[in-house]
Amino acid sequence: MEKIRDAILSGADGATIAALGIPDNYRAAHILASEATMWEGVASENKDPRKSLHVGDVATPELAPDEVYVAVMASSINFNTVWSSIFEPVSTFGPMKRLSRESDWAKRHDQPYQVIGSDASGVVLKVGSAVRMWKPGDHVTVHCNHLDDQDNTAHNDSMMAANQRIWGYETNFGGLADLSIVKANQLMPKPAHLSWEEAAVNALCNSTSYRMLVSRNGAAMKQGDVVLIWGATGGIGAYATQYVLNGGGIPVCVVSSDEKAQILRDMGVQHIINRKTAGYQFWKDEHTHDESEWRRLGGDIRDLVGEDPDIVFEHPGRSTFAASIYVAKRGGTIVTCAATSGFMMEFDNRHFWMRLKNLVGSHFANYQEAWQANRLIAKGMIHPVLSQTFALNEVGEAAFQVHNNMHEGKLGVLCLSPEAGLGVTDPEFRAKVGEANINRFRRAS
Repeated sequence: MEKIRDAILSGADGATIAALGIPDNYRAAHILASEATMWEGVASENKDPRKSLHVGDVATPELAPDEVYVAVMASSINFNTVWSSIFEPVSTFGPMKRLSRESDWAKRHDQPYQVIGSDASGVVLKVGSAVRMWKPGDHVTVHCNHLDDQDNTAHNDSMMAANQRIWGYETNFGGLADLSIVKANQLMPKPAHLSWEEAAVNALCNSTSYRMLVSRNGAAMKQGDVVLIWGATGGIGAYATQYVLNGGGIPVCVVSSDEKAQILRDMGVQHIINRKTAGYQFWKDEHTHDESEWRRLGGDIRDLVGEDPDIVFEHPGRSTFAASIYVAKRGGTIVTCAATSGFMMEFDNRHFWMRLKNLVGSHFANYQEAWQANRLIAKGMIHPVLSQTFALNEVGEAAFQVHNNMHEGKLGVLCLSPEAGLGVTDPEFRAKVGEANINRFRRAS
């Protein structure tokens, strides 16, 4: 891998890259099937990814005809990295065993280890015999929609595919490694004005937010829509805020500190709720909602913008879901993609059915949506939300910080790239976009 890294850093052309050999093994962050029960009896909040995430060499799998080898320069941490590491809500070794039954090529995924990670930026090293759109030397980012497009359900909207999976979470050979194996239809051009780590943090969260808000498969936001955004400086929330601002919507952003509120003000957000200051208590106890608190949130939103939200961008889950259902305006839409505070939702259906509201489930993005979201990054219209960068051998600490909500934006991970700031191939456009926009979430690591 050192020769590969050195060739990339020296700006080697595609022919030189293609002539490099693929190593028999590579360094990767992984979990072990033998440790899948290590957290039995431990509360979720006490599970420590630093104890279950390992960094070491794994064997390089053979390349399928529709796949490419990518030298991973940088990757990032997502919530599914945490879920893998704490084996919640289920161990991911089960989904990989099911995947292994689909074909001879799929058998490679059933290993006693799983290389995790659902984001990457890097360089194509070698392509399979069926790959025609990509070649060695291409600078790419990787999106995480993994599917077999021979299945009829994978067409029209590939997120509806019966065999749709998230790469690096429900598959093996993910992006938190020096090398990765991905399907050709996961590749997108790397934005030339960004460093490796800045390019690596976008695909999963940016594409998710695009589908939730912009796509007709989500809320199909229009100009003037009031959008309530929970966790507006977090991974997907920070991209959502940018989409609402860019699309002529009116964001109402919920954060947990004055520092996070200032980031939003710098982005141009006018309407901000500090939930710590507001002190909302949507649950009286573990089993009992407090409807008066829903009303208080609704009143606070109306005090800010004069009306109820057209769209609620919902991802915290159990802690906020009933309030989200309540505050959406008559005929409004609640679009949800996750449940980081708990998967079991409860809400008062009267405020849903009698006010003709819409509930839309959203999961990542199809290739076209991911491509369009990446295009907006490349055009400097949407910016990365990278706040810190870690080395690959620090992946446990990075996942620990995400698990405990100690971060803003996204946490990047350097893989083959020896230091931050490398990989920019269009410095003129970067200057035009502006360091203030690119580095808005950045802080010392």
